[in-house]
Amino acid sequence: MSLDTQFVTLLSMIGMGIYFGAAFDTYNRFLVRAKRKVWFVFINDILFWCIQALLIFYVLYESNQGEWRFYILLALLCGYSAYQALLRNSYKRLLEMTIYWVNKFSEFLVKLGALLFIRPIKGLIALIITVILLIFQVLLKFGNPLLWLAKYLLKALISIVRVIFYPFTSTASWLWKTIPGGVRSPVEKFFDKLAGIGKKLKNTINKLLKKWTNKS
Repeated sequence: MSLDTQFVTLLSMIGMGIYFGAAFDTYNRFLVRAKRKVWFVFINDILFWCIQALLIFYVLYESNQGEWRFYILLALLCGYSAYQALLRNSYKRLLEMTIYWVNKFSEFLVKLGALLFIRPIKGLIALIITVILLIFQVLLKFGNPLLWLAKYLLKALISIVRVIFYPFTSTASWLWKTIPGGVRSPVEKFFDKLAGIGKKLKNTINKLLKKWTNKS
C-alpha cells in the first residue's frame, strides 16, 4: 500500500471507531436491556455486532481493498477511546435532546390530526346518525313507498361525504405513516372502538329495515 492509502485507511478506521462508540450508545439507549427478555437481547446483540462488522469491513474495503494491518485495529481502538473521552457526554445529550423533540413533534402531529380529522369525522358521524334517524321517522309516518327513496338518499349522502373528505383522508393517511407506532397506539384503539360502534349501528339499521320490509 502507498502512504496515501495507508493514511486514508488510518483516518477511516479512526472515524469508524468514533462511529462505533456512538452507534453502541444509541443501540443501548433504544434497546433498554433491563426491560427486554434475554432471547430478544441476545438476537439483537448478534444482529448489531454483525452489522457493525460489515460496515467496518465495507469502509476498509473502500479504503485499501480490504487489506488487514495491525495498525487498523489500533486506529479503531484510538477512535473509540477518543469518543469515550471527548465526545460521549456531548453525543448522549444531543441524542436525548433529539429523542425529546421527535416525541414532541409526534405529539403535535397527533393533536393536529385530532383537530383536523378526528373531530370533523365525529361531527360527520353525528350528522349522519341524525339524518338516518330523521329518515326513519319519515318512514314510520309515510310507510314503505318511501323506503326506496331513503336508500337512494343514504347512498347519495355517503358518496358526497366520500368526495368531500377524500383530500383529508389522503393527507391523514400520509401523516399517519410518519407517526411512530408507540404514539399511534391510543389513536388506533379509539378508531377500533369507533369501528365497533359503527358496525353495531349498521347491524341495527339492517335489522330494522328487514322488519319494516317484512311487515309491509
